[in-house]
Amino acid sequence: MSRISTFRRGGVHPLDRKELSKDKSIEKLPLPGELLLSMSQHLGAPATAIKKKGDTVKRGELVGEASSFISANVHSPVDGVVTDVRNVRLANGAVAPALVIKVDEKQDDSIFDAAYDYSSLSSEELLAIVKDMGIVGMGGATFPAHVKFSIPKGKTVDALVVNGVECEPYLTSDYRTMLERTDKVLEGIMIISRIVKSGRIMIGVEMNKMDAVAHLEERIKALGYPIEVVALKVKYPQGDEKQLLKATIGREVPSGKLPLDIGAVVANVSTCYAVYEAVVHHKPLIERVVSVTGESVNDPKNVIAPIGTKASDLFEYAGGLKDDINKLIFGGPMMGFAFALEETPVTKGSGGLLALPVMITKDTMPCVSCGKCVEHCPMGLMPNKMFRNIKYGHYDVAMEYGLMDCKECGCCAFSCPSHIPLVQGFKLGKKLGRKK
Repeated sequence: MSRISTFRRGGVHPLDRKELSKDKSIEKLPLPGELLLSMSQHLGAPATAIKKKGDTVKRGELVGEASSFISANVHSPVDGVVTDVRNVRLANGAVAPALVIKVDEKQDDSIFDAAYDYSSLSSEELLAIVKDMGIVGMGGATFPAHVKFSIPKGKTVDALVVNGVECEPYLTSDYRTMLERTDKVLEGIMIISRIVKSGRIMIGVEMNKMDAVAHLEERIKALGYPIEVVALKVKYPQGDEKQLLKATIGREVPSGKLPLDIGAVVANVSTCYAVYEAVVHHKPLIERVVSVTGESVNDPKNVIAPIGTKASDLFEYAGGLKDDINKLIFGGPMMGFAFALEETPVTKGSGGLLALPVMITKDTMPCVSCGKCVEHCPMGLMPNKMFRNIKYGHYDVAMEYGLMDCKECGCCAFSCPSHIPLVQGFKLGKKLGRKK
């Protein structure tokens, strides 16, 4: 660790509440009786189901084929039988087709034990494995990894920046992954570096995880990898890729551009672990670590669960819910999605499952033009003016103020003394603005 850094503009400091699950080692969830395996596990077009009611499925078997370039394969996490194919509502409110899989009592847990030598494979061959195994960004955005790692001709990658920030309150799944799966995460990073042919390799980790920083540095030195660990100040939304790049390599992604346009690729630590499993063990992305936590959870845990696990099964494994339960959230409290149906399934981007108690709610008041939303916006936008124009239907004007650059991080709403639902307004404005 050579320096401590952060992004300079905006940001907030919510209570991180990570102590609820930070010291809880990863546990394996006993297989539930039924999974709801959505075909929309990623950003982009849903996969096309290739199994029907009555079909048997095997663990790791392809059950949904990517339907476009920006799409991802879906594989069965278990041996079982498809009992139905129906629409399910996901945590983000979208409705998607899903396979209802009855899980067999006996499972072949040794199927992915073999390790494959990939030393002679080209970057193109490694990328093909990532695509075939259905790997997506696991920090929440779920962008298909094979798309992100496909470097167009004429572009070069100067820096591969690994996101170990996990700046959302409550979430600790990436933290536990860095501590408990260190060598495999680091090997996954080196595989991605081979694919994108990067120059520098850096891991950004916030300073509330200094034990992870020290452990990563120790293992990097022992393994002889050319990876730098950068300790970052604790500030939200440090984990956003644009803020992370400012903090680590000191470059800003221009409006409407991608990290690749400044010579960078960003990958989440859990994605790096999934790439390791895909390349070394030919294991598709069929399970992930989920932080099941919050003040209304009796026994918060970090749980490795099959994709498609229902929220109710995870809460039951974590000791059930307390009587003061008020809100359920998939993801973190700043950018996650509140949901009501306890059968809502885990997807590839589900890093956290929260149960929060009754909170004091305050009525929305008129804007007092205090400027706090502008002060705390990490993108340097004017949330007050964007919201005002959206409110009166002037979506084109809101766009001119940079609406599409808004990351919906929630810093503006968090800091607003009038409790104006700014993020909800921006989501609506983007949707209606695109239609004009």
